[in-house]
Amino acid sequence: MSTASVVAPASLGKSRTAKSPDPTVTDPALVKRAVKAAALGNAMEWFDFGVYSYIAVTLGKVFFPSGNPTAQLLSTFGAFAAAFLVRPLGGMVFGPLGDRVGRQKVLALTMIMMAAGTFAIGLIPSYATIGVGAPILLLVARLVQGFSTGGEYAGASTFIAEYSPDKRRGFLGSWLEFGTLAGYIGGAGLVTIMTTLLSADDLTSWGWRIPFLVAGPMGLIGLYLRLRLEETPAFAAEAEKAENNRPKTPLREMVTGQWRALLLCVGLVLVFNVTDYMLLSYMPSYLTGQLHYDETHGLLVVLGVMAVMMVVQPFAGALTDRVGRRPVIAAGCAGFLLLSVPALLLIRQGSLLAVALGMGALGLLLVCFTSAMPSALPALFPTKVRYGSLSIGFNVSVSLFGGTTPLVVTALIGATGNMMMPAYYMMAAAVIGGFAVWRMAESAGRPLPGSAPSVAGRHAE
Repeated sequence: MSTASVVAPASLGKSRTAKSPDPTVTDPALVKRAVKAAALGNAMEWFDFGVYSYIAVTLGKVFFPSGNPTAQLLSTFGAFAAAFLVRPLGGMVFGPLGDRVGRQKVLALTMIMMAAGTFAIGLIPSYATIGVGAPILLLVARLVQGFSTGGEYAGASTFIAEYSPDKRRGFLGSWLEFGTLAGYIGGAGLVTIMTTLLSADDLTSWGWRIPFLVAGPMGLIGLYLRLRLEETPAFAAEAEKAENNRPKTPLREMVTGQWRALLLCVGLVLVFNVTDYMLLSYMPSYLTGQLHYDETHGLLVVLGVMAVMMVVQPFAGALTDRVGRRPVIAAGCAGFLLLSVPALLLIRQGSLLAVALGMGALGLLLVCFTSAMPSALPALFPTKVRYGSLSIGFNVSVSLFGGTTPLVVTALIGATGNMMMPAYYMMAAAVIGGFAVWRMAESAGRPLPGSAPSVAGRHAE
């Protein structure tokens, strides 16, 4: 047996009952490889979303020519939101497929599709060149991205959760969102460099293509890492049952048989993603489009906030292993309910220090979700339907509430003229998230439902 394997000591099996299965002993080297491969794929996904958000004003000029900057921004965020409409479809395809043929195979497929969709955006001619065909092609590429992303986050979080020892699942799962932040920083950093070095005309004519074309080699690296992985021990055990004529779980059962867990999933993902997209995707455009803040300084503030979040992320993940997922998520909900208005008032004050303090406060509150959700969400569902049910619940919630956040908030500000709408929107999400965390069970330090206990190998760090 190779060193990169997961073993369950046979000597324990004879003394255990069906209710107390042999523990899975994880190989630290394999666990590290699994975390790296999953996090890199997530980084590539959010590199694209970050770039799209940070360069939204330029994309509006390229693909949606109009004399009204607000209309351009709305059109650009409309194409951004369109990708989220097909995410549930992707989840309904890739999720059950991951429960049937394996997590690793599906994650490799989603990586290929994500990279292809992002790379294609960088090749689309402008509206000035081909007219209405340009925004149509942009929409098609976004739909490909959205469809593939439907199987990405649920699969990656499931993959890490099923490899992780029970007592370290929070810490290891937190690296998935570390990859998200790394992708955002990579996207924002590249946009910042381009806006600094290029003139507005150069950025509009050709510079905006560079970040999207970078996705090609990034996707190949991620695909290579994912193809080298082995299947998770939890899925391997389920596959063994299937060989003994265990019936396949239909899609309907993934919904009707898990309705309570799905509702909790939707509520948790709602507060997680509304606040995530508000801070990391919408705020850069809010600073420049609504507050007329200097574009480069605004991006640098967001970069600084994300860098701080990356530093705190693993420590917060380890904290969830010690005190539990529920207290950490509840603290985030309470924080957004109480501090969203003060934080946004600071941001609106306009000085660099005030903006940094307001954004920093929201960023640290967001870490309560980014550190806990990758381990909390997979624990809502049993192994046989984990990938499928989590994909459906996660993507329905993201499509309805998370990905539409920039579009809805921009429209609300335009309709009401109330610049505090972002704060009110986050507060409403925090109320829903608080109710969900009140109803969820604690999962820290416990085996995943339907899986054997998992313990770290001797050489685990």
